[in-house]
This record gives sequence, C-alpha cells and structure tokens, in this order.
Amino acid sequence: MSGTSLDGVDAALVELSGRGTSVTMEQEAFVHVPYPDALRSLVRANTTAADSSVEALTRLDARLAEAYATATDQVLAEADRSRTALDLVGAHGQTMCHRPEPAACAGMPVRSTLQLGAPSALAARLGVPVVGNFRAADLALGGQGAPLVPYFDVVAFSDPDEHRALLNLGGIANLTLLPAGGSLDAVQAFDTGPGNMVIDALASRLYDAPYDPSGRHARAGTPHHALLADLLTDAYFQRSPPKSTGRGDFGAAYADRLLGAADARALEADDIMATATLLTAASVYQAYAQHVRAHRPIDVLIASGGGVHNDTLMQMLRDAFAPIPVRTTTDYGISPDAKEALCFALLAHALVNGTPTNLPAVTGASGQARLGSLSLPPANSD
Repeated sequence: MSGTSLDGVDAALVELSGRGTSVTMEQEAFVHVPYPDALRSLVRANTTAADSSVEALTRLDARLAEAYATATDQVLAEADRSRTALDLVGAHGQTMCHRPEPAACAGMPVRSTLQLGAPSALAARLGVPVVGNFRAADLALGGQGAPLVPYFDVVAFSDPDEHRALLNLGGIANLTLLPAGGSLDAVQAFDTGPGNMVIDALASRLYDAPYDPSGRHARAGTPHHALLADLLTDAYFQRSPPKSTGRGDFGAAYADRLLGAADARALEADDIMATATLLTAASVYQAYAQHVRAHRPIDVLIASGGGVHNDTLMQMLRDAFAPIPVRTTTDYGISPDAKEALCFALLAHALVNGTPTNLPAVTGASGQARLGSLSLPPANSD
C-alpha cells in the first residue's frame, strides 16, 4: 500500500486461508520503505493538474512498479523468505487522481480514478500474479470506489457484542461502523475528511519538515477556534455518505487557503499546527455526530494508520469522543501501520477466490463487485 501521505510503501507478508468473511490471516512480516526524495517529489507534483503531464505519469507508472518490487523483496527478506514463497501480490497502487462524482467526458458522464504502479509490469518483475486496480469496478457500478477497507474491518474486527468504529488516519481519515453481530449490509463507512494530509502539508510549509513529530508543534500551540469553525463549514463536511475525498479537496491548494486564513489572523506557526490537527479530530467527531451517533452510538473507537503516532492528535480524539474509549488496532493484535497493506492482501485473495468485496451500502454502488484486475507473470515463471 502507498497512500495519500506519499511517504512510501507499506508491505506486509501474510498467510491467508479460507473464503468470504471466515478468512483467517497470519502476518509474517511488515516493512515500510520510504520513497526516495526524487520519487516523492515527482509523485506529489503530478497530483496537481497544473504540474502533471502524460509523459511524467507514464514514467511514474513504471517507476512505482519498481518501488513495489523493492518493497516486496524487503518484506520477504524480513521474513527470511524467497520469492518462491509467494502465491499472490495485492498492490493498491499510488492514487494520482480520484474523481468519484460523475463529470462529463466526450459527451458522457463518467466516474474516474487513477492508481499508478503497473500491476502487469510488477507481475513480470516478480514472477508472481498481481492484483491491482481495485477501485474501478465499484466506480463503474455508480459507487465512490472508496472506502475499500471496510471489508477488511468486518473480517478482522467484527464483534458479537460491541458496536465498534474503526478509524484510519492516513492522508485522508475514514471511518467504518461495525454494529454488534451485524452483517455486511449493516456496515457504514465513509471518508470524514483530512487525516494527516493537511497537517503534513503545513509542516512542510512552516517548518520545512515532512510531518509534525508526535504532534510536537501542535501541542505547543493553541487552536484558533474561530478559524476552526470556519474550516468545518467546508462543503465536504456537510455532505451525507456515501462520500469519499482526497487531494482534490484537501491537498496543496486547501493547505494554502488555510495558511492564508491563518496569516490574516496573525497566527503563530504552532497555533496553525494546533488548529490543523484539531481540524482532523473535530471533523472525525463531527462526522460521527452527524451521521452515526443518533441511531447507532459506538462502544469503542479503534484507530490505525500513521496518525496514531501523532500523540497530540490522539489526545484530541480522546477528548472529543470521551467517555467512549479510543484505542489502536495494536490492542486487537494488528499493527496500525500494517493494516492497509494487510487489507489489500485480503482483497487480492478474495478476488482470486471469486468473492465480492465492495460494500454497496458503503460506496453507493448499484451492486456487488469483485474488486481488482489480475495480472499474470510470464509463462516461464510458472
């Protein structure tokens, strides 16, 4: 998995057995492989229309496949395994553009998404079948193509007695609601808004740093509540699920607007970081209050993703959700950093077993879909 934070590739080696929601998973190894600075910069530049080009995207597609091959080899080495141990690879790819709402294209409305990483090239490079392109089928059925993690959440975290919410704090934050003993049809999930994306963008602008370590700058500052109130009126926060978002809504342009509004109020850098961090926590709780709390209050919030390492953000979430406990997936035996990589291993496994994994009640699709496209290695790799 390589997410909207653009920090690198997460790779998990996992043994799966079974079908449907009765699948069992055993993680053998996990690694995070940072993007080289040049690759990160090129990816970031090509997520904006003004700086992107067809030639650069074409080359990035091939280059990212090499990054995924490197990550695959590193996680195998971590487990003291060779490529011959692999049966299948699930590679989400790097999202460059996600446009789930219909827009006119040559006289016809289409929903669109683009994840780079050349699954066919990766299959040839590794000599192993690769599943990629996970979002397109759901979009073709009128869905948002996101979030896709809820299927994994059902398999890994459903409980017969507790109403649980799973919060992923990647570049974008998304929430999965798992009712006690509920079926797939009862699951609710959607993107709440920014996770780390705005925080990281402001850390780069204010401190020339890729992120705010442990939320140190935010902890030293004081949130500006009037600015926060203005930010929470953004149109995305007012929309009802199903909904998904990305850099188009909360990328560089959004960070620049936030910074301009903060400068107009003469805020100090740490106060800006505190406000942006509280924006993530407040938008998560606001989404819960608007769309979930009245009809299905939760018993626990379980967080994962890079944002769990931001101590200030986690404390803000605890303050917002109190007295509901806020935990991490570590308490349930799953690494917060590895969760999304494990998810796409599961979705790849499901595809080759013929199991639909989109949740129409979550994405808004007209029906179930088998998510992903299978790319086979060269014949001499068998």
